[in-house]
Amino acid sequence: MTRFAPLGLAVTLALAAPAALAQQAAPATPTGIAAPPTPAAPGMPAARPADVASIDAIVAALYDVISGPAGAARDWNRMRSLFAPEGRMGAVGARPDGSYVFRAMTPDDYIARNTKAFATMGFFESEKARTVETYGQIAHVFSTYEARHAKDDAQPFVRGINSIQLIHDGKRWYVLSLVWRAEDAKLPLPERYLRNG
Repeated sequence: MTRFAPLGLAVTLALAAPAALAQQAAPATPTGIAAPPTPAAPGMPAARPADVASIDAIVAALYDVISGPAGAARDWNRMRSLFAPEGRMGAVGARPDGSYVFRAMTPDDYIARNTKAFATMGFFESEKARTVETYGQIAHVFSTYEARHAKDDAQPFVRGINSIQLIHDGKRWYVLSLVWRAEDAKLPLPERYLRNG
């Protein structure tokens, strides 16, 4: 986006992900019982156990934490708690000359860039569809997003893809990276990313 708020975030990440989406559970411990979340890394806020217990949960938390009406305070420590200490974010946007720019940021950069915008603008980002690939402790989520200024707006003002890389340390899921790209006239969303796969 060159809307750098949405997660698709920024001014572009409330979500009702279908329960049938793949890989809902965290990898199990040798006893077959899911382990509780790890304590926060030094300097990182502790995560809510329910936010990091599964792929569904952490993706839902990403969308929920940035969404709200104009002026509503976001729980930025909750957002920070979803990311690995090395976690990064980024947005791909088109320039007027047809070239592309990648804006890399930390979660704190995202927070600093969007706090002012969220003070005056409602922003609700939700998931429309998802494709998940997993292998052991790594997962890649291709999450199609829609963003609205009000939760009940009939049409989104922007759509796109959040590419989310997740890691599991045996106790909880972390966001390692989140990169988004908004749809535009030259790059409409393919039909395959408008349905769960």
